[in-house]
Formats: sequence, C-alpha cells, structure tokens
Amino acid sequence: MTSVKEFRVAQEPTGTDLGRGRFVFTDRYSVFDWGEMPDHVPQKGASLCTMGAHNFEVLEDDGVPTHYRGVYGPEVREGDRPVGLDACAAAPTAMAIDLTRVPDLPYLNAEYDYDAYHDAADGNFLVPLEIVFRNTVPVGSSLRSRGSPADYGLDTDTWPEETVDLPEPVVEFSTKYEEQDRYLDREEADRIAGAADLDELESVALAVNDVLTRQAESQGFHHEDGKIECLYHDGTIEVADVVGTFDENRFAYRGQEVSKEVIRQYYRRTDPEWVEAVSAAKSRAREKGVADWRGLCEPTPEPLPESVLGAVSDLYAAGANAYTGTEWFDAPAVDAAVDRVREL
Repeated sequence: MTSVKEFRVAQEPTGTDLGRGRFVFTDRYSVFDWGEMPDHVPQKGASLCTMGAHNFEVLEDDGVPTHYRGVYGPEVREGDRPVGLDACAAAPTAMAIDLTRVPDLPYLNAEYDYDAYHDAADGNFLVPLEIVFRNTVPVGSSLRSRGSPADYGLDTDTWPEETVDLPEPVVEFSTKYEEQDRYLDREEADRIAGAADLDELESVALAVNDVLTRQAESQGFHHEDGKIECLYHDGTIEVADVVGTFDENRFAYRGQEVSKEVIRQYYRRTDPEWVEAVSAAKSRAREKGVADWRGLCEPTPEPLPESVLGAVSDLYAAGANAYTGTEWFDAPAVDAAVDRVREL
C-alpha cells in the first residue's frame, strides 16, 4: 500500500512474465513526502483514477506503451473484468494494471545497494527511478540550484523572480525508493536504471509530456511539470504507476495552481513550523547516514480545516471534469472551483 492508493495482486509476476493487479484509489493525500496525512479529501481518489485512466487511454492511442488494462466501477466484485473509461456509468475508483517485480533495495553502510536490486530483478522490474519533465521553472524550483538559465536555453544570466517557461522541456532523473529523493547525474542514473536504456527512458518521458501538454491545452490548462515511472520487461519499457493527475503533475488554470501544490502552499503559509521541521529532519538524517528521517521529526501536521478540505475536493472533482471533458462529478464549474482555492 502507498500513502494514497492501495495495491491488489491477482497474479504475481515472475522473472519472465508480467503479473496482473489493480490500484484502488483512496481519498488520502501526502505532501512533503510525509506519507498519509491526518485527514482525507473527499472525491480525490475517484478524480485521480478518472484522470489517470483518461491519460493512459490517450497515451495508448498515441502509441505509447503502458501497463494500463482498464478500470473498475466504484463497487469492485471478484471476477469483474476491467473496462474502458467510456463504458463506466460513474467515476471509477480502481484501475487494472500489469504488474512487474519490485525487489528489495538494501540499505547498508549508509548506501543503497542497487546491484542487489538488479541481481534480484531477473529482467522484469520496475525501474527504480522517477523520470521528471519540466516545461516551466517556478520560483523556488530546485532546478534553479542545479544550473544557470543559459543551461536550459534561456537568454538571461540570472533566474527571474517569476515562473519561467522553458523553450524546450527538460528531463531529469531522481531516485524512486530512497527515503529522501535526490536528483542524479546521467552517469549515476544510468547505473541505477540497470538494463533499461536511459535514452529510451528519456524519449518515453518526452512523449508522455507532449501528449499531456496537448491534452491540457485543449481543455484550458497549462501543464507545468510532472513525472513518470517505468517498468522494464523482456527488453521493452512501459509507462507504469499513474500519469497526468493532480498528484503526479502540476497544472495551472487561469494562473492558479490546480494540483496538490495548493495543499503544499497552504501548509507553508499556515503550519511553517512543521514544514521547517520536515526539512530539518531530512538534513539530520543525511548527516547521520540514516534512511528514516520521519523518526527525527517531532512536530506532526495539523489537519486541514473543513472549509479547505471542501475547496480542495471541489478543485479535484471540477478539474477532472474539465480536463477529461466529461461531467463525472457533481461539482462546481472549474472557474468557480479555481477562484475558491485562489482565496485560501
């Protein structure tokens, strides 16, 4: 189980064959890598499942291979077969997927043992990387600390104090299974990717970014950045996990964030002590060479007020309606939902 969706296995994968399983989307949420937060956002799970399924079907139509096999309605019964999104009478809450192997990643002597991971993978595994693509660089983005504007094709010597649109998408690689995600240079990313070709992973990420950007623009959204995960099986790469939702990606609508970033920014404004404690705990964990930074963080996050939960719930539901072009949810118009979170 992840912090926001549950995992069901119907058929275990082997060293040579993919398995079968499903994601069950919940209303839980996570920010700042904390894991499950103290409350839930109503309709969030169904919104993410609907958007994810929509994007997977658009990607398949565009020739991008994925592990998606369809969706299930709100009441999943044993023996139910997954269907396409257009066959659903209501917003789905579960997604059928191909399964690959995820070996243990040992942590010994303050280092992660990726050789052991790949030795156990046997040619059928989830690539232990997140492939990040960026179309914009907001103020505060970590990318600004890793290069100058000229490194990314911008005609300026210093980073402006505003969000910058990149002339071409930038792809980066970060760790997937380490307790604290870190960005990697290409040499280390290539080593961690194992048998999966790094250039092919980058090409797949750019293809996904292109499809999602076009889909977003067609519905009035601006696609700012996102990430994918990939599985490697029998020499091929498929997009895994979920793509193009308000949790995995950042979108804006009429200049307002319509992603999980709304919740992040709310906590930064209203609970800075906890946000700063999280950052300090991560730093202490790095200094101590330990993986579990949460054990070093004494403060815990406060629950969101009901008014904020309601506004965020409407944003997820209204955003999913607008993004997919279908009224899946009884929600305000996206313009009204966006205006409401703008005031938080």
